[in-house]
Amino acid sequence: MDCRSTAEVAMSAATEASWRTRASGGRLRKQSRQLQIEVNQVWNFANATSYKAARPFAGKPKWLTAFDLDKLTAGASKCFDRIGSETIQRVNAEFATRRKQCSRAKLKWRVSRGSRRSLGWIPFKAAQLKRKGKSLRFAGKAFRVFERELLEDVKWKCGCFAQDSVGDWWLCLPVAVEAAQQVAPKKEVGIDLGLEHIATTSNGEKLLSRHFYRNIENKIAAAQRLGHKRQAKRLHRTAARRRKEALHRFSTKLVKEYQNIVIGDVSSRKLVKTRMAKSVLDAGWGILKTQLQYKGQQAGRRVSIVNERNTTRACNDCKALTGPSGIDMLVVRTWVCSACGVTHDRDVNSARNMLSAGRSPPSVSGNEPSVSDAPPSQTSSRCEARNSALKAAA
Repeated sequence: MDCRSTAEVAMSAATEASWRTRASGGRLRKQSRQLQIEVNQVWNFANATSYKAARPFAGKPKWLTAFDLDKLTAGASKCFDRIGSETIQRVNAEFATRRKQCSRAKLKWRVSRGSRRSLGWIPFKAAQLKRKGKSLRFAGKAFRVFERELLEDVKWKCGCFAQDSVGDWWLCLPVAVEAAQQVAPKKEVGIDLGLEHIATTSNGEKLLSRHFYRNIENKIAAAQRLGHKRQAKRLHRTAARRRKEALHRFSTKLVKEYQNIVIGDVSSRKLVKTRMAKSVLDAGWGILKTQLQYKGQQAGRRVSIVNERNTTRACNDCKALTGPSGIDMLVVRTWVCSACGVTHDRDVNSARNMLSAGRSPPSVSGNEPSVSDAPPSQTSSRCEARNSALKAAA
């Protein structure tokens, strides 16, 4: 469960970040089952109650807010052995937020037992997690965490314990950190997404496809055939971590170097229905877009998503549609424009066309449901004002 978010931004230009620390398994694992069962009961109560209020048999429907759920669950902590009123309120707040995001009257139930058991999730408020020497204390139990130095001299806010598919527990704490605000050394860049190269910039930089999943696909298949489910889950987690690490490094580099970032609207959801599904999922295009958007908001950059139609066919110099087209011509990586005679690298040419489209966005929509610019946050607005002042001073 990834808690990285672009949450509220403080007026002191501090942004919301999240640090994840792996919790030691001993004491937390012993009480985790009962804790997550009680949390699931609160979630399911909020789900059932909100659905009855939104779809009543008679009367006017009402969408219950977190405050309404808190009033309905007042005094419920007496019925539980482990969780208190603070955890119940955090569950209600999270449920109300997720239901509003999904625009649904009822969400999925949280299952506590069986093969379809939901992954563990235990939210808490900041006051519930206390320091105790070199350990942390929660729900009457003290436990140690790895990478404890990350939590020294840090004031955290409400967080949660989250369990991954392998069964390991993670402590997720959002903390306020000072955001570095400065003008990017370079003006703009276009990005083309692909399979052989996950991303290619208009300046010729390329992020090679490391085949994060394909390299260990045979090991995963062998573990599944032998019935080693836990080993297969560990291999899947290894592939996901490799993918995120490579994409984080690439996206951070782009955000630090360029002020305006333009990326194509290639649709992963449509391509996963084709024979290229494994390669598309292994590339992680959606993860890269999400990282560029929230990192760009925090750093005051402009991240645009444009229509990529005909970007590989059109010549970047003369705009003539002389390039290779069709699925059978995907093997052609370099081509010569028959109109002007310029030799093009297919991916670099496409990235340059996207950069040109980003300067004057087209009026038609492409693959993605929304091709507009990412909405600027409070941080980006202040960064743009500060950047203008820095340029004027220079």
